[in-house]
Amino acid sequence: MTGVTPGQWTRAGETMPVWPGRHWPLGATWSPESTNFAVSSPGATSVSVCLFDEHGNETRHRLTEHTLGVWHGAVPGVAVGTRYGYRADGAWDPKQGLRFNRHKLLLDPYARAVSDGVVPGPEVFGYDDTDPTRPSTLDSAASMAKGVVVHDDFDWADDRRPGHAWLDTVVYELHVRGFTKCHDRIPEHLRGTFAGLGHPVVTDYLRGLGVTAVELMPAFELVSEPSVSRRGMTNYWGYNTIGFFAPHHAYASSGDRGEQVTEFKQMVKDLHAAGLEVILDVVYNHTAEAGTDGPTYSFRGLDDRGYYQRVDPGDGGAFVDTYWDVTGCGNTFAAHRPTPLRLVLDSLRYWVQEMHVDGFRFDLLSAIARTGHDVDMGGALLTTIGQDPALRHVKLIAEPWDASMDGYRLGEFPPPWVEWNDQYRDTIRDFWRGHGDGIHTVATRLAGSSDLYADDGRSPYNSVNFVTAHDGFTLRDLVSYDDKHNGPNGEDNRDGSDNNRSWNCGAEGETDDPDVLALRRRQAANLMATLCLSNGVPMLTAGDERGRTQRGNNNPYVQDNETSWVDWRPDDAWLDLYELTRQALRIRREHPALRQRHWFEGRPAVEGGPKDLAWVHPSGREMTSADWQDPTQRVLGMFVSGDPLRAPGPHGEQQRDSSFLLWLNASAEPSDLDLPVNEWVTTGEVVLTTDDQLPVGTRLVAGQSVQLAARSLLLVQET
Repeated sequence: MTGVTPGQWTRAGETMPVWPGRHWPLGATWSPESTNFAVSSPGATSVSVCLFDEHGNETRHRLTEHTLGVWHGAVPGVAVGTRYGYRADGAWDPKQGLRFNRHKLLLDPYARAVSDGVVPGPEVFGYDDTDPTRPSTLDSAASMAKGVVVHDDFDWADDRRPGHAWLDTVVYELHVRGFTKCHDRIPEHLRGTFAGLGHPVVTDYLRGLGVTAVELMPAFELVSEPSVSRRGMTNYWGYNTIGFFAPHHAYASSGDRGEQVTEFKQMVKDLHAAGLEVILDVVYNHTAEAGTDGPTYSFRGLDDRGYYQRVDPGDGGAFVDTYWDVTGCGNTFAAHRPTPLRLVLDSLRYWVQEMHVDGFRFDLLSAIARTGHDVDMGGALLTTIGQDPALRHVKLIAEPWDASMDGYRLGEFPPPWVEWNDQYRDTIRDFWRGHGDGIHTVATRLAGSSDLYADDGRSPYNSVNFVTAHDGFTLRDLVSYDDKHNGPNGEDNRDGSDNNRSWNCGAEGETDDPDVLALRRRQAANLMATLCLSNGVPMLTAGDERGRTQRGNNNPYVQDNETSWVDWRPDDAWLDLYELTRQALRIRREHPALRQRHWFEGRPAVEGGPKDLAWVHPSGREMTSADWQDPTQRVLGMFVSGDPLRAPGPHGEQQRDSSFLLWLNASAEPSDLDLPVNEWVTTGEVVLTTDDQLPVGTRLVAGQSVQLAARSLLLVQET
């Protein structure tokens, strides 16, 4: 179908002329004299900026200038806080990827703040729902989120980034809304907001626990999928973003006319004052516009062919208007092309320079680390970030996979990237539930996953270790359920992973059996302690340290309720697990032997000294090749020497620390242990334990025989 003839639409309510303005910077740039609007839409025949008053009345201003694909103009007298959007006119030809529709109000991709949110309905779709080949004539303005003209003069004063080194970092993944929504010590109007997250009650808790960085699940402006809205639900997790510069308006307590920008900045400043870094979970791999049958919010109406990847038609093939989807969300952002690449980089710089965040975790990074359809570690996005002076020194975390067969790239992302290590998760889960193929891989994970990161000069901290994340069972559910229970999500329990590597300890779900409950708490403690004591960067999931449960739901992305919110009531909290977590992180923080940046070599750090790392058999001797190959072996000792450490101190001096012996017994039976005899360590003290018969403070001597309870962990420090 050919397009609508340019210029035939009515100019009622349109005010002209508009000053020429500039084609940079993109977005709305306010000044007392005028506000410059600039938006990339190279294929449009005309673009208007639409301003809305407090009653929703719209005034259109046609942008008269078109420079390098950017439509721009300056409108005098626009007040800060004014809501706006764009209308782009041009050809309608879906078979050619042209979806311009003057009836659709479009969100500015560079909007610094967004108000109102989207009202689900047929108005937000660009096509006629009775004939998708024809454009919809329903006007979407009343149903669309709108950008906000922002001029923020926030006083950062003495804000200082904590600047924790990776080897000192402990990440805590949380949801802005869910973390404080039920907190009775936070004022009610602040619960579930940016301001609530910066409240002293929160910062004191996080600092007391021992974490150094909060990783916020998506906090950009987001929209629920139409299929979710039709079920009367919302996308709670937020992995469906549409505004890459805008803090989500629903997380602000102070309003949505730009106040959310100030509130976000104050949150960052408060967290920094407590010594906590802020890492954003960013979703650049796809947008909320979904597949070609999805709604038209922004990118699709401005430059559909430019922003989204298409299926490869083959050599000499004609254009195919089918999105190439390796995200599982309907579309893949074409970050290898100049305009989308610029948008991603501008967004990252904005959050670092203007919002003072300390780093990013990239959702499904493999999806956008591509040149065309091929994952490319030397491609435009990764290379540019690595060279950018504003970005190359912030914390950069890759989720090193996507939804495709070729997207799994764990261990391959170049410096300065670190990676979520799902092989750590799977190995440690299997070990403690009594599965797996013995202890060889377990040892590799405990020591920093050298098989993934040591061959090209990277360090143990390139592995972000985790046992749980937002996606999957909580720690409590991991030891309470064999199967997922996702019925409340409205998808007939089809959603969520079936590969949970969980064990219910003898009863599915809630139970009053005291033996089962005791075993669950011990198993959770084993998993948490192992995570905190492994070499690499530990990542905890919010509430795990308190025994948070989702009642067996391993995919509660639509559960904006008590299922997902952290329960702060003490009556159901596993406070013993909290105390163990706090102690494990304290020990880690105080002892560099347990968070080393150099790889263990299994030989002395100095001539005549002990091995920097030795693996100990329950009999007290070092492990042999036969031991490593024994698939039934479930008990392992890990000796880490601290005298001296392999890494020098900040002035080149030799560092010394205590030595440690970590014992893990994942078998169903108690294990008799003979403590190793050597000339370097003769006495020790239990400093962390999940065995009630060997409490903290127990004194031990070399050569002594002790019994470690079934499914228990013991950490002994040299004295």
